[in-house]
Amino acid sequence: MTETRQAEIDVINEALAIIDRGLTDIQHRELVSTLEVADLLLDVRTLLATDKDAEVHVN
Repeated sequence: MTETRQAEIDVINEALAIIDRGLTDIQHRELVSTLEVADLLLDVRTLLATDKDAEVHVN
């Protein structure tokens, strides 16, 4: 169970890092394209969905 918990924490930390990088990239711009925002959200969603799929296969 501890390994599963650590894997969840690692995935959350990676998702936060992706969000932080994305926010840093767009922070000083007045306009951000919807494509850039969609890419950022898709990256985070893919990361979190992959973790959920891995958890299902482990159980």
